[in-house]
Amino acid sequence: MNSAALADAIATEHDMTKAQAKAVVESVFKAITDAAADGTEVSLPGFGKFKVQDRPAREGRNPRTGETMEIAASRKLSFQPSKAVRDALNA
Repeated sequence: MNSAALADAIATEHDMTKAQAKAVVESVFKAITDAAADGTEVSLPGFGKFKVQDRPAREGRNPRTGETMEIAASRKLSFQPSKAVRDALNA
């Protein structure tokens, strides 16, 4: 499912136009992105948590040449599903 299909499903379920539903979906994604950029955890009860994890700089190898290279530090957004979501997936 992509964002357009998600917006269509929301529009159908809540009797709104597709444009209104798309605006809602984009607003939710923007709010999650903004919170993650600030380093804030986003917790959606019954669905899961979005957390920012810091990855330290590390040494790696170029697979083609085998040469050692430095991999820069970065931040990663991870998702941890709630128990209800895990149970639904494994039912």
